[in-house]
This record gives sequence, C-alpha cells and structure tokens, in this order.
Amino acid sequence: MSLDGVDFELRRRAEERDRISDDLLDLDSHPGYQLLKGARLTGETRRRWDEAQHRAVTLWWLFDAYRGVLGRAQELRAGKPDLAALTGLLAGPSVELKPENVPVEKRSLLRAAGESITLDTVVARMDAAYRDVAETVAAADDAWSALLSRLDDADVARRSAQDLLRDLDGGDPELDRIGAEIDRIRAAVTVDPLGSVTLGGELDGLLAELTARRGLLEQAARIRAEYSDRARRLGDRIAQVAEAENEARSVRDTVLVKIVSPALPALPDQAAALRDRLSALDTAGDRWLELVERLTGLERAVDEALARARAATEAMAGLIGRRDELRGRLEAYRAKAVRLGHAEDAALGEMYSEARTLLWTAPCDLRQATVALSAYQRAIVRIGVAE
Repeated sequence: MSLDGVDFELRRRAEERDRISDDLLDLDSHPGYQLLKGARLTGETRRRWDEAQHRAVTLWWLFDAYRGVLGRAQELRAGKPDLAALTGLLAGPSVELKPENVPVEKRSLLRAAGESITLDTVVARMDAAYRDVAETVAAADDAWSALLSRLDDADVARRSAQDLLRDLDGGDPELDRIGAEIDRIRAAVTVDPLGSVTLGGELDGLLAELTARRGLLEQAARIRAEYSDRARRLGDRIAQVAEAENEARSVRDTVLVKIVSPALPALPDQAAALRDRLSALDTAGDRWLELVERLTGLERAVDEALARARAATEAMAGLIGRRDELRGRLEAYRAKAVRLGHAEDAALGEMYSEARTLLWTAPCDLRQATVALSAYQRAIVRIGVAE
C-alpha cells in the first residue's frame, strides 16, 4: 500500500469500527434483548437464546480482536510508517485467533490450531453472528409483542366482564374457566414466546368465547333493568297465544259441524304451560345469567306457539273457505248454463241440484261436492264446445 492508501484504509476501518460498535450497543440495548437477558426462559426460546448468547460472546470477542489490530495499525502509523507492516495489518491475515483466546463457553477439549484471518473475514464473521443474534431477538420480540398485546386485550375484556358480573351479584364458572385458560397462555408466552406461537389460534378462540360471554353478561344486566317490562310484555304475548288457541278451537268446532270428516291439524294448547314457565321465571332470584337463557327461550316458545295457533286456525278456516269457493264456482257455472240457453235442461238441472245439495248441506262432504261440481262443469263445457 502507498501511504495515501494506508491513510484511506485507516479512516475507512475506523469508521467501520465505530459503526459496528454503535450497532453492537444498539443490539445490547434493544428492549427485546434486555427482556431475553432478564427473563427466566424455557423451551424453544431458551434453546435459541442460549445459542444467540454464545454467538454474542463470539461477536464481541471478534470485535475486540478487530479493534486490537486496528489500534496497532494506528500506533504504527503515528510513528515512522512501515508500509509493509501496515499493509500486512490492514490487508493481510493480521487477526490471530489463538485457541487460548477462545471464550470458555466456546472451547473444546480437542483444541484446534490457531487461525489468522483478515479484517474483512473478521467483519464477515461478525456480520453472520450479528444477524443470528438479531434474528433471535427480533423473533422473540415479535412473538411477545403479538401475543402479549392480544393477551392484554383479553385481560381488558375479562375485567369488563368481571365488573358486569359483580354488578349482577353472581358468579360465572364459564368466565372463570376462560380466565384460567388465558392466564395459562400468558404464563407460557412469558417464558417461551417462540414456542408459544402456535397458541395464537387457541387465544383467538378464547377471545371469541370471552366476547360472547361478556355479551351474555351485558344482556343479563339489561334484562335485570328491563325485567318487569319484558315480563309484562311476555304475559301480554301469552294472552295473545291463549286468544289464538281459543279461536282455533272455535274454528275447529265450526268445521266439525259444517265439514264431513275434515283432516284437521293438532289443536294447539300451549298457553297454560307458557304461563307456568313465566311464573317460574319469577323464582329465578338473582341468577341473572340463568334468567337470560330462560327468558329468551320462553320468548321464542311464545312466538312459536302463537305462530302454530294462527297456522292451525288458517288451515281449518281454509276448509270453510274451500266450501265457499265451490259454492261460488257452482253459481258461476249455473249462470253460464243460463247464458248458453240451457236453463231448463233437465240433466243439467239434476246435476246442479246434486252439487248444490251437497254444498249447502251441513256437514258438507267436500270430496263428493268437488266430484259433483266437476261433473257439472264438464257438462257445461261440452255444451259450449258443441255450439
């Protein structure tokens, strides 16, 4: 090297040394690095951290060797320059790695021979060690950040649910179970973030359960506040069921009188049982979580009973409607026969009388009446076609 080349290389190496020193200090002060140093680790994280610590020791050891060579070169340059010696230090295999200089934790009983490497090789080895350590720190830090923040969210939701539960003056074994599972995951994440990454899915499930449980507690709180009004409205709704069932019975009695052998749906009779269930709700005391399920279940049952009663009424009333429809069609075909000039047709008159008798006789045989009306209809149609 020329003298200018030596000076340039010294400046470059000094800047490189300072940059590496800053990077090493940044790594050492990284929050994730400090957390790993201070934590009592287990599992996968402990294994990888042990490896990273060994790499960190090697990293600092190589850096000290690098600084030592650079320091000797700077001292040599400060006196009478020996360009050959300076070139050897800055560009040659000037970093001597002796077996006795290897850190204790990196030694082996099978001692290797010493090794001399260049400053560039030292930097390359430091870079590889630095990347390994930084990767482990970043992975652990990312795992902690991702999982612990979600655990914090879970704790906030759990505290909110527990506040609601205290207001309800009750207990909730399901909330206790969810809380215990969250505590278990937090304990695992704290000591082994890298080995706990797979717990993310389980944590998501617990968060969903916690959200649902909190929603149920909120609903219980609302029901406690609104219970009197909701119970009153539910009583009114049950009265509507009773009224609808009475109407269904009345229509059934009418159908049995007016229609022969009707195919009737089962007669609904739920109002009394629903009233009993409503009365039983009042005995639930302060078990508001239980009351939520019972009250909402009763509300569904009342709606279903009312729908069944109205459907039964509609189905039975449809039989009367069918009879009235047949009566209307019979008179319409009678009017058509008159228009066609067959008002005095004896055969048509006999068919009309048979159908009319069937339709205006109580109880009405809908099947026979339908057959008679169809025969009367076909006869009139044939007359119309013939003319």
